[in-house]
Amino acid sequence: MNYMDRSKIILFVMLGASLLTSCAMFKKSNPYELVWADEFDYEGYPDDNKWSYDLGDGCPDLCGWGNNESQNYTNGLRNAKVENGQLIITAIKEDVSRSNYTSARMVTKNKGDWTYGKIEIKARLPSGKGTWPAIWMLPSDDVYGGWPRSGEIDIMEHVGYNPDSIFATTHTEAYRNALGSQNTKSIFIPDAENNFHIYGMEWEEKKLIMTVDGKKYFSMFDSQTGYKTWPFDKRFHLILNIAVGGYWGASKGIDDSIFPQSMVVDYVRIYQKKK
Repeated sequence: MNYMDRSKIILFVMLGASLLTSCAMFKKSNPYELVWADEFDYEGYPDDNKWSYDLGDGCPDLCGWGNNESQNYTNGLRNAKVENGQLIITAIKEDVSRSNYTSARMVTKNKGDWTYGKIEIKARLPSGKGTWPAIWMLPSDDVYGGWPRSGEIDIMEHVGYNPDSIFATTHTEAYRNALGSQNTKSIFIPDAENNFHIYGMEWEEKKLIMTVDGKKYFSMFDSQTGYKTWPFDKRFHLILNIAVGGYWGASKGIDDSIFPQSMVVDYVRIYQKKK
């Protein structure tokens, strides 16, 4: 073997080693893989293989959905449709049954349920006093009991009377609003009603982190004291909705002149750690 042949072999080995190192570094820096998504690349009704609906006004069990809300949730196209590559959830001023407004509350329960992962939802929010859009999660099985024992994860909440703030919150038996002990934090996002932002969560075995456009602003860690403080070790499902009114949403009133109002979702992406 001459010098040139040996040089080519050495170069080939070095290139191969470099490629393997790069692959290993990429896997380490990007440990997640996409496991569930809706890119809304279709028209009409939301994909019923991925989405279901909560319907009505919550009665008789939780009239006003437990928060004194004023909307009746429907599964009609007027309130939830896919158009031009986006999901559009719309709250409308109209009388239905006991309610003065209609809206939609879309859920992935038993069609998309996860324990741990990374969630990203790109959305533009509605505006005006009385709107209360949310991107959030509830347990799919209530292993530890009814709300709030089995937990709630609010990835994004926004109230129209406070337009430049986005809130992240978790509720558990020990940490909940009735006790004034819920874990919550806000971030200043002045254009949430006019521009799209990516609302995210990183959920691991011992911690929860909330983000907007990749910026971390909320974190919660397992205190190792049991389900009353950390019920977040079971499967949860995703919920997208616009509530109207409620104890929080209507604390400054409802402006009927603003309706209809929509939350527009560009995509929903769920990732989990590679095995």
